[in-house]
Amino acid sequence: MLRAKRPVWPQGWLALLPEAPRRMLRLWLEQPDRNPFQSEITALKRWLAQDRNHHFLHPGHPHWPVLLDEIADPPAVLWAKGDLSALSPPRVAMVGSRRPTRDGLNNAAAFARGLAERGWCVVSGLALGVDGQAQQTALDAGGVSIAVLGCGVDVIYPPRHARLYRRHLQDGGLLLSEHPPSTPARAAFFPRRNRIVTGLSLGVLVVEAAHRSGSLVSARLAMEQNRDVLVLPGSLHNPQAQGCLGLIRQGATLVTRVEELIDELEHWQANPMLSFPQASGGTASATHASSQAPSSSVSSDPLLNLLSDVPTPLDALLALTGKDVSACQLRLLELELEGVVAQVSGGWIRLASLA
Repeated sequence: MLRAKRPVWPQGWLALLPEAPRRMLRLWLEQPDRNPFQSEITALKRWLAQDRNHHFLHPGHPHWPVLLDEIADPPAVLWAKGDLSALSPPRVAMVGSRRPTRDGLNNAAAFARGLAERGWCVVSGLALGVDGQAQQTALDAGGVSIAVLGCGVDVIYPPRHARLYRRHLQDGGLLLSEHPPSTPARAAFFPRRNRIVTGLSLGVLVVEAAHRSGSLVSARLAMEQNRDVLVLPGSLHNPQAQGCLGLIRQGATLVTRVEELIDELEHWQANPMLSFPQASGGTASATHASSQAPSSSVSSDPLLNLLSDVPTPLDALLALTGKDVSACQLRLLELELEGVVAQVSGGWIRLASLA
């Protein structure tokens, strides 16, 4: 949790920043009297500086998930905590009942393990039941998991998943939220969260769902987003399978093996917007090690090239570049918002992914 006083993050600022971050920041930095959100920018910079695993993603950021640009209501920004390379492999959302049967838990584990072993990332909401089982098994198998939260990325919810939350940070996973740090969990946030879970993914696997289940909301969102909806069948006598059987009647694809799921999603590999590796024959460790390369315009930046993993004070950067304070601070803030540098105690560093 943040120890500092919780800032106020007006929605107007969130909407403006991704549309023209450089133009707005330049205006605000050069004309402070016209900056209505100085405290919010200061709070953002402070949060980014607290930990190298703190990130702020927006459209145009090198790690922004381009699949989100295809949905009708994408998040304006994403706060991220963890390893951004988790966004590199192809992604499948796994959702299901919070009160699954033993078979449901076993099926969730089997599919998550199979996906992880083939280099795919499991996306879910860190919820109890199927979600948590799938994400825990993916990490246990040495794979990658992304948890999308209905609260700030520094808030552990549900509390029973504190260990799973920490495992995402320790084992190469990633926590994402459209809500600012320290935002508490609220019931209204979770249906909204689901559109990000499905929007990040090539397809959604519904493992077990009752007739009236939040997982059916995720399935409906996936259909609206033109994502593949895949379903595990269940017994006619199992109340927790009735939602899955209903989805099959509506045209969802029935799968019984991981290979069938991957075959159904194979058509996404031809999408020129995506740069996912051919993961179906690979290993989880190889996929996890890969990450998106920075653009040449970023990697060749003169100021960026002066930085390393050893903090460099602002005074030293001013002397080396010959820039004035305002110009240097502006460029550093731009690079920080692009996720390639961070301010830490003692100065500025270049993030390890670009070293």
